[in-house]
Amino acid sequence: MPRGGAARTVGAMERAARWNRIGLRAVAWFELASALIGMVGLTVFGGMGLPPEWIEGSVFDSYFWPGVVLGVVVGGIQALALIADHGRFGLAAGLHAAAGLVMMIWIFVEIAIMLVWSPLHGVYFVAGLVQVVLAVLALGAWPRPFLARR
Repeated sequence: MPRGGAARTVGAMERAARWNRIGLRAVAWFELASALIGMVGLTVFGGMGLPPEWIEGSVFDSYFWPGVVLGVVVGGIQALALIADHGRFGLAAGLHAAAGLVMMIWIFVEIAIMLVWSPLHGVYFVAGLVQVVLAVLALGAWPRPFLARR
């Protein structure tokens, strides 16, 4: 059993891992809910009032298929990451990293197609980036101790 400073270090690492898991779950739930709401808005409600001119010249003639992709691909990978996380499967952190990357790619492609930027694009891109960073830390990329010299 660790003693003294080692016990404090183990306790601190366990607390950091717990907060990391909480952060990953919070970001993934936020992104999953947003993807599902976006899918419903784009498919059922005809684009949520977005101008059709924004997708002119793209492969899409309406917002229906982008909505399907948003819900199934972006939301689906978030759901898979959450299921793996709640089941404490070893691949959970890797799925969270993939889900964050998918979110960032979605935002990048959306801006490239529509040629329009909104502050929400920034919010969702940063959310994806935070998810990737937390996932990489969960995979063990955090140096221990953080600022130690070799």
